Amino acid sequence: MDTIYEESVDCPYCGERIEVLINTEDASQAYIEDCQVCCRPISFVISTAMNGELHVTVHSENDTY
Repeated sequence: MDTIYEESVDCPYCGERIEVLINTEDASQAYIEDCQVCCRPISFVISTAMNGELHVTVHSENDTY
């Protein structure tokens, strides 16, 4: 499995679909990355399911998760 792959997500602020790079070496992680379109901070939560599949969830800075 590649340690970095590209994922498409929708910005929770402007709604634009953006491409981001996800590092799979540390599967359980949370970080903030700015939207490439509107420059607002997006909270990313990366988790791994029991079957090994990665899940990428995005939230606005003020949303709870």
